[in-house]
Amino acid sequence: MAIITLTTDFGEKDHFAGATKGAIYSELPDVKIVDISHSVSPFNIPEAAYIIQNAYNSFPKGTIHIIGIDAEINPENKHIAIKLDDHYFICANNGIMSMICSEIAPEKIVEINIHDKIQTSFPVLDVFVKVACHIARGGTLEVIGKNITEIKPIKNIAPYVNEDKTQIIGSVIYIDNYGNVVTNIKQSFFETIQKGRPFEISARNYTFKKIHEKYSDIVNFDIPESKRNDEGRKLVVFNSGNFLEIAVYKSNSATVGSASTLLGLGVMDAVSIKFIPKPVMPQGIEVPSNVHKVSDFE
Repeated sequence: MAIITLTTDFGEKDHFAGATKGAIYSELPDVKIVDISHSVSPFNIPEAAYIIQNAYNSFPKGTIHIIGIDAEINPENKHIAIKLDDHYFICANNGIMSMICSEIAPEKIVEINIHDKIQTSFPVLDVFVKVACHIARGGTLEVIGKNITEIKPIKNIAPYVNEDKTQIIGSVIYIDNYGNVVTNIKQSFFETIQKGRPFEISARNYTFKKIHEKYSDIVNFDIPESKRNDEGRKLVVFNSGNFLEIAVYKSNSATVGSASTLLGLGVMDAVSIKFIPKPVMPQGIEVPSNVHKVSDFE
């Protein structure tokens, strides 16, 4: 049984998500449809890219992913279908796929060219559904499009590193349902630049010198629960998608606040990391014999 996922900015109020599902079921009554999200901020390509990158690989190989963000076709916004990591993605060529494609090379990319057979003002319903159902029946990408080799990148999605590699300047790409602030700095990239050096993470007027492994690391469980005051404390973690995230422990915008509200951070705001050089002993200085080294006591 084929699986088709939907990621859109349609929201829950309008008919768009329901109509898209109905069109799929009309063609393939036995298909399984999964909603990844219909709450992407309108036309927010980095947000959609972050969501689909962190969701798609939880699905079985062969899953077909429809991404309905900024999908109106025009000379600068063509439609594409991609086979990548044994999954299929159908979307506009507006940068949504560039975050995934920067880490995993696509097996095939086609520019969809069936529009002359379909009159539409709702391409997700009329074009993307046709392509998804074609793939679900076992159809090939070449039938619905022409091969291309490149896709449009998302602008300003990669963090900046200065020339002497003492600083990373990243940006906020996503704010989750808890108000946690996700940056475009991945753990592997951070560690490549860090090389074991101590660091300071700066966001607005706040500075962090430690990255926790999980949110509850900030809690001192040796203190009785009645005496703790951990809710609302700010921290930094690498989240489940391995992106650097600024969070608030057990955040709630209505009570203790969230990282976004307390730090005043929004999408595309800057987050910087400064690496501090390790001290170097001057050449030619001998340690006196009566001074013990740390290793003497190990």
